[in-house]
Amino acid sequence: MPVPTMGAQRASRQRSLRLTVVMILAAAFAVSGIAVQPATVQAGGRKVVIVVGPAGSATSKYINTARGLAAQARSYGATVYEVYSPNATWAKVRSVAQGASVFIYLGHGNGYPSSYSAFSKYSKDGLGLNTTAGSTRHTYYGEYYVARDLNFAPGAVVILNHLCYASGNNEWGAGTPTKSTAIKRVDNYGAGFLRANARAVFAEGIDSASYILAGLFQTNQSISDIFWSDPAHDGRYDFSFASVRTSGRRAIMDPLGPNRYYRSVIGDLSMSAVTFRAAGAP
Repeated sequence: MPVPTMGAQRASRQRSLRLTVVMILAAAFAVSGIAVQPATVQAGGRKVVIVVGPAGSATSKYINTARGLAAQARSYGATVYEVYSPNATWAKVRSVAQGASVFIYLGHGNGYPSSYSAFSKYSKDGLGLNTTAGSTRHTYYGEYYVARDLNFAPGAVVILNHLCYASGNNEWGAGTPTKSTAIKRVDNYGAGFLRANARAVFAEGIDSASYILAGLFQTNQSISDIFWSDPAHDGRYDFSFASVRTSGRRAIMDPLGPNRYYRSVIGDLSMSAVTFRAAGAP
């Protein structure tokens, strides 16, 4: 079945100067390795794949962010593959992503529920990639393609950074969703990646994801503890829920305020970073 090409959806933007400062602190935290516990398993050889899809005027900023994450992962000894727009086609991403221990995507999100159309597993809750190499047009490859064609390493972790919908949020400037809508979005967006062998799916709508890499490669923390290690965490409105789409998995959401959903994680929240590194050993 052909994959629908849809109009661009605006990616989330920075909230304020305060969050910009927090993001810088998060990067410093990750690079300096201010870890809570010493790592007991070496990170060398783990495959990290970083993808940036076409995102209009935000594309260059996302590529700069991705390069910073790539440098961070390499500093831990990981083998890093970078696939950036305008050459981030489905064929390229599908080929490179096989066996990835960490898969990071920055770009447009197309989640469900949304105001655009009915749910389609072929276009919703996946990746927005270049329609053809060299093109700035994007095509959405939904959870069907993610689950069918991507095969991550055992214990893999997915990081969705700066997407709309993935953490429960709306598009920028489109108001705020209800709690029940946000929960469904997180559950739906994680489903395809979890079926592709991922053990956890983080979604950071606005802030830096560098703390996740630091937690995975430099600590012995659990997935839930890594989530709470984010210097930008709020904690006043947090809640968790059992996944409906993926049996046995749970999610945590940490809204910035009422109905402001920019941080989430779903999957096996008890998996430790030690297990992640051991499972992804070459």
